[in-house]
Amino acid sequence: MTEKKVPAVLLNNGARMPGIGLGTFGSDKYSPDAIAAAVYGAVKDGYRLIDCAEVYGNEREIGESIKRLLDEGVVKREELFVVSKVWNNHHKAVKEACENTLAALGLDYLDAYYTHWPFPNYHAPGCDGDSRNPDSKPFSADEFVSTYRQCEELCYEGKIRAIGVSNMTVSKLEAVYPQLRIKPALIEMELHPAFRQPQLRAWCAEHGIQAVGFCPLGSPSRPERDKTSEDIAAMEMPHIRAIAERHGIHPAGVCLKWSSQSGAVPIPFSVKEPQYRANLAYLTGDPLTEEEMKEIDSSSADCRLIKGQVFLWEGAEDWQELWK
Repeated sequence: MTEKKVPAVLLNNGARMPGIGLGTFGSDKYSPDAIAAAVYGAVKDGYRLIDCAEVYGNEREIGESIKRLLDEGVVKREELFVVSKVWNNHHKAVKEACENTLAALGLDYLDAYYTHWPFPNYHAPGCDGDSRNPDSKPFSADEFVSTYRQCEELCYEGKIRAIGVSNMTVSKLEAVYPQLRIKPALIEMELHPAFRQPQLRAWCAEHGIQAVGFCPLGSPSRPERDKTSEDIAAMEMPHIRAIAERHGIHPAGVCLKWSSQSGAVPIPFSVKEPQYRANLAYLTGDPLTEEEMKEIDSSSADCRLIKGQVFLWEGAEDWQELWK
């Protein structure tokens, strides 16, 4: 697999971003070393976008893999697109958090840096879905802008090349967007055929913000605390399976093709080489037809899998309060 075959998108800061990346959140099931080994193998196989985060607890190990790849001449730094995210407990110390991430990854700059969640609500690692932190509170546009200002300073200093937001809604974006000096280049959102977020994607496209889709396969291996009996498995949806059969591919391939052809950059996670190789290959093979895209987009499924209930504040009715 060569880099030339991997699709790319143009960001509003002029940078080109690979059209598929490797997610690295798997700390509930896989060790940092296992995920770092997947990063090494994935880059050798053609991946150039690595999606990291402080809270995943594996940036130092991933940094060792990146160093090995650079030392071996597999890739040059400028050919990689490495992103990370500031976690909720560092919203008042973004520079410190970013510098810690840069040191862990062994890099001089990040291609993009996200606010992982739009509020400082914190939860202990590994807590169950019913856990509540008494310090949690609703979204505040002023607090968000204060955190974002610190990302802007990192941009001015050259430590990050682009700013991203994540887990936002249209109403939250409308509340803060006019106040941002450097407009966000990226937004990470849950995105798969069972949760397509057309309004949010349309708003971001109108404002030149590139959508990056996490859980693009419907996240079958997500933490148990995030699973409910009402969840819809994207890869099990009958029309997804039927389209996959017509193309002679795994339903995962249909999900990824749909995401890419919808204009998003999917970031599937896998530590298994056959899987991450296949995920990359899906985006270089035959596309879904216009009719197949319409079939997927006409589904009534609207199932958010990552509900974020551990971030709720006391007095909130349910997880939907987070997404207003």
